[in-house]
Amino acid sequence: MSSTGPQLSADVPPIPALLGRGMTMGDQLARHARTRGDDVAFCFGTTRRTYRQLDERVSRLANALRDRGLGPGDRIAVLGTNALEVVEAFLASTRLGAICVPLNFRLVANEIAYLLADSGARAVVVEAALADVLAEAAGQAGTAPAALAFGGPAAGCADYESALAAASPEFPERTVAEQDAAFIMYTSGTTGRPKGAVLTHQNLLMHAFSNIAHLGAPPDDSVWLAAAPLFHIAGLAGMLPTLLRGGRVVLLPSGRFDPVATLDLMEREQVSSVFLVPAQWQAICAAPGIGDRDLSALRRLSWGAAPASTTLLRTLIDTFPQAEVATSFGQTECSPVTTLLRGEDSIRKIGSVGTPLLNVEVRVVDDEMADVPRGEVGEIVYRSPMVMREYWGKPEATAEAFRGGWFHSGDLVREDEDGYYYVVDRKKDMIISGGENIYCAEVEDVLAAHPRIGEVALIGVPDERWGETPLAVLAPREQQDPPTAAEVEQWCLRHLARYKRPRRIAVLPALPRNPSGKVLKTELRADHAAGRLQVETA
Repeated sequence: MSSTGPQLSADVPPIPALLGRGMTMGDQLARHARTRGDDVAFCFGTTRRTYRQLDERVSRLANALRDRGLGPGDRIAVLGTNALEVVEAFLASTRLGAICVPLNFRLVANEIAYLLADSGARAVVVEAALADVLAEAAGQAGTAPAALAFGGPAAGCADYESALAAASPEFPERTVAEQDAAFIMYTSGTTGRPKGAVLTHQNLLMHAFSNIAHLGAPPDDSVWLAAAPLFHIAGLAGMLPTLLRGGRVVLLPSGRFDPVATLDLMEREQVSSVFLVPAQWQAICAAPGIGDRDLSALRRLSWGAAPASTTLLRTLIDTFPQAEVATSFGQTECSPVTTLLRGEDSIRKIGSVGTPLLNVEVRVVDDEMADVPRGEVGEIVYRSPMVMREYWGKPEATAEAFRGGWFHSGDLVREDEDGYYYVVDRKKDMIISGGENIYCAEVEDVLAAHPRIGEVALIGVPDERWGETPLAVLAPREQQDPPTAAEVEQWCLRHLARYKRPRRIAVLPALPRNPSGKVLKTELRADHAAGRLQVETA
């Protein structure tokens, strides 16, 4: 599959109509290298890269890839934990006019093999520690991509730093069309094989512009903590507004999330904005001595990717009174944010995901694409220049996603009288019990407020009488003190209609999550079907 935009090769001069557009991430980097070259662009551990240094390394990498036969439209996979080299690979791919394919470093070889084969990647920038799993995956996929390894020597891979040193620091000017594909971002695949959302240069830059316009860009908010994994859309898109403005991005190392180490980094680097998933914010707020930290530089904290309880939101507001709490909602296919709840509404509209972002048009519809009355539940659908171009190599899935001329999110929401949206559930997760719709997010929100429940997921399980009934899978706040099923039922009876209450619970040390922070409900359903969950009935 090729891009629908104009394709330019090294031997073809730029199309005159496209000259001077300068709308890729690589173009933005070059602009800052000219105007603020000595400013720090990225830092990771003790290493700092100025805009000028980063621009030169990106040009060298783009030339090294071109010297290996890569060009516009070719797919370049990137497999690594959070590192400066991963950022360089992203930027070099866009400068080259190639399509970058970030790979989840937590995947096993057969999962990576599927992504390599599906994307048709011709080259991989890989962290040396992951080179063996890449080699196994490439063998399974029947491919032999050119590989550059960073972070140490790796068999079968050229050395990343040596390749940069041998390449020219001057990259010949090339115009890349805004509508050309920039990234293939694979969805988390919680319900099947991942699909590659094709995001264009315009998608990502419009998202960055819209965020800046919607949230503002005060001078004292210029240090972004990139805490999400860079292979995830939150990691990629989250740093772009800061890059666009010429600010500083601080990379958080990958691995098991350490709230104390994260707070140390935020304090040391005087971070002004950060995005974390709810489970991470919960750990941050519970960190010892957080009230004694100097976090005065923090101006905005945001969350998303998974539901957050109203209890957690109130804790965030109380813990960080000087910072704006912003709720982000969306999905990979939308680059990703579609709605935002601004700080001034975080209490008045607590529990809402806010209003549509600039350049996002929404509707709430039923299965026949008819608008549902305000206040009723329906699927939220989108039109926006930030919506993906297509699913890579999947025309039928693309057509289904865009049926009726709108992008179908799969999220069930309701709109209140003021135009604020509330997420009710994922369409595929809704439980129908005895003909009644049970929205998991509503029940989970009630359960999360229980003083002895740390996190919870609701799933539907088969029931002879009702078709299916809700089962609450929870992790207690204190492992030695979980609530009983009877206590959970009584708690729910005080806050929910009787038909919504989960009369059965299963207790786990922690809920299974994917690297995006989303609970793997498919795994919980499979565990229940196989009898691996110890279920207690009230």
